[in-house]
Amino acid sequence: MSISSYSNKTALGSLKMVESDQLHRRHPKWIKAKLPAGPNYQHLKLLMKDLNLNTVCEEAQCPNIGECWNDRTATFMILGDVCTRRCMYCAVKKGKPGQVDTDEPYRLGQAVRNLELNHVVITSVNRDDLADGGASIFAECIKSCQKQRPFCTIEVLIPDLQGDWRALAKIVSAKPNVLNHNMETVSRLYKRCRPRSIYQRSLDLLVQAKKLAPDLLTKTGLMVGLGETFDELKKAIMDIRETQCDILTIGQYLPPSKKHLNLRRYYTPDEFNQLEEEAINLGFAHVEAGPMVRSSYHARRHIPPVS
Repeated sequence: MSISSYSNKTALGSLKMVESDQLHRRHPKWIKAKLPAGPNYQHLKLLMKDLNLNTVCEEAQCPNIGECWNDRTATFMILGDVCTRRCMYCAVKKGKPGQVDTDEPYRLGQAVRNLELNHVVITSVNRDDLADGGASIFAECIKSCQKQRPFCTIEVLIPDLQGDWRALAKIVSAKPNVLNHNMETVSRLYKRCRPRSIYQRSLDLLVQAKKLAPDLLTKTGLMVGLGETFDELKKAIMDIRETQCDILTIGQYLPPSKKHLNLRRYYTPDEFNQLEEEAINLGFAHVEAGPMVRSSYHARRHIPPVS
């Protein structure tokens, strides 16, 4: 049974449903993002261009770019803008990446210093063409930010590194404040949504990160609306918590284009509230769930500042 056909007997059954026949109309009223404008947005955009840096905010067409950039926060995307994988929900370009830019960590540190950021998120495309999946560059970026902006907390949102835990150790040893790896969806949908990723491997990465550094905050995120059932979603949240993951985000999937996976249904704000409560009851330290939530949305609120 799909989540959109739940009866009153299910956990979400008493809540308002937005069915698939409405999906081709305009978004419901709770799907609303601020337009990307304002002086901070323009300044950040010019700085990224001057320093030749990419952001996932732009490359993945994040709907929160206006709000976040006007708040002077951004998620930097290192290792180029071409991904070696073909996840069916993602707007980032796919294909053969270019050479690694070894000067990128220094320029990233400059941007963090110039923007006077208190929290920075660093992510990347998948680089399965590299021996360590780009882990060395991640580590150098962390160190550069620590050097140029010592009191800025650092969050890394990393790929699965094809299960190379030695590569993971390189990143963890650089001592980021938060290590994030997104699960994205439930186990059944991995082959369709993430054809070159493995559900258990992503869980194992979160486990290994805690083994390498027990005090490291770990984080992951899920999208909803891809056709998962409530039971599958609840199982995924439980699986994640069993890794001792600290922080969970849950947001609405919105197709970047007609070429991407179809949206099966919208979740209502009340449903997101129930999912958040469900996760908090399992013991997560922080949960952010809502229609416009993305992995890095309000990221600096998830952890205390460095003193």
